[in-house]
Amino acid sequence: MPSSVLPFSAAKKLAGPQAFSTLVKPVGSACNLRCDYCYYLGKVEFYGGYEPVMDDELLELYIRQYIEAVQVPVVTFCWHGGEPLLAGLDFYRKAVAIQEKYRGDKQIENTLQTNGLLVTDEWCRFFHDHHFLVGLSLDGPADLHDAFRRDRGGHPTFSRVLHAAQLMATGGVDFNILCTVNARSAGRGAEVYRFLRALTPFLQFLPVLEYADNAGHIVPPGTEGSATTPYSTTAAAYGQFLCDVYDEWVRTDVGRIYVQLFDVTLAQWCGQPATLCALGESCGDSLVVEHNGDVYICDHFVYPTYRLGNLRETPLAELYRQPERFRFGAAKFTTLPRLCHRCRWLFLCHGECPKHRFGEDGLSSLCKGYKQFYAHTAADMQTMRSLLERQLPPAMIMQRLKTEN
Repeated sequence: MPSSVLPFSAAKKLAGPQAFSTLVKPVGSACNLRCDYCYYLGKVEFYGGYEPVMDDELLELYIRQYIEAVQVPVVTFCWHGGEPLLAGLDFYRKAVAIQEKYRGDKQIENTLQTNGLLVTDEWCRFFHDHHFLVGLSLDGPADLHDAFRRDRGGHPTFSRVLHAAQLMATGGVDFNILCTVNARSAGRGAEVYRFLRALTPFLQFLPVLEYADNAGHIVPPGTEGSATTPYSTTAAAYGQFLCDVYDEWVRTDVGRIYVQLFDVTLAQWCGQPATLCALGESCGDSLVVEHNGDVYICDHFVYPTYRLGNLRETPLAELYRQPERFRFGAAKFTTLPRLCHRCRWLFLCHGECPKHRFGEDGLSSLCKGYKQFYAHTAADMQTMRSLLERQLPPAMIMQRLKTEN
């Protein structure tokens, strides 16, 4: 049963309407890229090395169960992979038709994360017409992107991904860019930011920090004999990268360019809960649905130990209510190291993502980087909070900083 010591957010979820997200992988880990840092390619071994596309019967079962399980007005589907476009355009045409069949009075939203290689004008028309929010994976200028993101033949992919961005911009597709911060990104934060903001005003920066065993397989926290992979960032490099991006953003782009971490941090300074799961007080509210109906607790914990069941056998709503899932989510708070409870930045990071808790004394291995970022931005965040409290736009901070300088 759930622990008797609960974070407020976990207790609030128990009392409120049932609401959770799902990350659905219609082709599992099948992908046309072989990114060095991908933590998902190895999951094919759990399925005998073969991953067919989710069949029509399961697709309808999943959509119906998910809409029924979520007790809030908006239901968001997140299509992921692997590379979800490998399922084919007809698959998603079926999906939106099934959503319409079962949605009732609920609003349906769709997001999709792609590497961009299969994006065409036809895909763009579909995304635009059905209001998909598309995430495009792009790691910055060509030398950074191609360092770790190559196709199955070992060829660079930058030019093809850039073409996808241009197609979506021309086609009126709502899209953001997800950029990883990895070992090659160190010292290039401002440069990467300036390059990406020219493509879209919506940016995410995701740290690459993985641990592998002696055979090179990415493993979960606590695995004996594991070590940091050579493509991973460090806490110092990640913190400096964020600060360099922030310094460029806060002087010129507040209210014009939207960086996920900056928006989330400002919201937390204003007393709002984090909308980024890695920084939430508790977790476990984003289930993974595999191509065969298997359901896991978290995208970063797709291992047999964290499998909740299969939605062909147990409805998705029941899988979400399982005590194992609740304990996993609450453990983010209940297992916090003592140092976290004494930290002035706890209200912002909440110990960060459990998958990164390889650090000394059980801390996140990125702890020092987050501390650097939070200390660097604290004064500005409080200024923008003050502006919001007076119903003034946070963008006014740019003129204030210009005057002060």
